[in-house]
Amino acid sequence: MAIVRWRPFGDLADWTDEVERRIRRMFREEPEGDSPMWAPRVDIKETADALEVHAEIPGMKKEDINVSMKEGILSISGEKKTEERDEGDNWHRIERMFGTFRRSFYIPTEVDETKVKAAYKDGVLTITMPKKEEAKRKEIPIQVE
Repeated sequence: MAIVRWRPFGDLADWTDEVERRIRRMFREEPEGDSPMWAPRVDIKETADALEVHAEIPGMKKEDINVSMKEGILSISGEKKTEERDEGDNWHRIERMFGTFRRSFYIPTEVDETKVKAAYKDGVLTITMPKKEEAKRKEIPIQVE
């Protein structure tokens, strides 16, 4: 006989998790024409000269991605179109997300908005925002007396 830890609300927690999973699954499989929202994963890195944003957006064409910068707000948006599905296809599982997305970020450092560049390669969008000269960190030497 094994000793099992008593969980008075364990079954209830399992049940609520299952209900939540089923509701999420139900709303994820929306009818054609409706665009569910999804959001690409984003990393933001600061170097001495620039800020870099790396967004994972696999399976998209660069024409379907929009990047804009206004008043210190960087916005990335686009639409990932679903693949054509034939009547005879027998899909067993669909996990990839399709539809529109929009991500916006406040950029806390003064960047030169006229020199912002974006590149898209291997499903990763890279946005480079050079810092303005006055925003770059300056080393101040300390004199020992």
